[in-house]
Amino acid sequence: MTPVEQLSVKIFADGADLAGMLDLYAKPFIKGFTTNPTLMRKAGISDYRAFARQVLKAIPDRPISFEVFSDEFDGMERQAREIAGWGPNVYVKIPVTNTRSEPSYDLIRRLSDDGISLNVTAILTLQQVRDVVDCVRSGAPSCISVFAGRVADTGRDPVPMMAAAVELLRLAPKAELIWASPRELLNIFHADAIGCHIITVTHDILKKLSLVGRDLADYSLDTVKMFYRDASEAGFAL
Repeated sequence: MTPVEQLSVKIFADGADLAGMLDLYAKPFIKGFTTNPTLMRKAGISDYRAFARQVLKAIPDRPISFEVFSDEFDGMERQAREIAGWGPNVYVKIPVTNTRSEPSYDLIRRLSDDGISLNVTAILTLQQVRDVVDCVRSGAPSCISVFAGRVADTGRDPVPMMAAAVELLRLAPKAELIWASPRELLNIFHADAIGCHIITVTHDILKKLSLVGRDLADYSLDTVKMFYRDASEAGFAL
């Protein structure tokens, strides 16, 4: 099995805990970082701007995505232009639609043509990929973030869809495809096998990297030991 450090797919850490981000920043195979409002809320962040500036001061040299949170396109644009000014390594996350299912394509095209690096997020269909590719094909470097994990949650195999998305991105040479919301470590190898450019991985999944390539018989024995230890410590008796 190929070591993670030798894979072609770039691993971005997905989270909003600064201590965890800094720990992963020390690992060369972590090539970038992504955040979103949900992760930031779970991390207890209340001052969006202050948190972002703190992160960018600590991590000045790898791509980091911060998301707009307005539901109106004029508000999204104002926020996007401010966020883009926070640092040269910033990608601005724009949702593919607002909450009324109105596509963000005009805004995406305008921002991209103005030289703002975007991470278009919450994509779940190939038609959305096609439309976003058309918006960014002649603009600034961008990421197109397909939530493959959520596709899998619906009972659909995301691998064929992601492979098709890789082909669609050939029309936008400055765009990279993100395999977003992976559900297991194996998805890193899925993404690498189809030529996906980036996969965003949560800290919980990244903690399992030490298991890659592990001898399965040894892992079986450790599992038996875990069951025995926990039963003993619980004081179970029959």
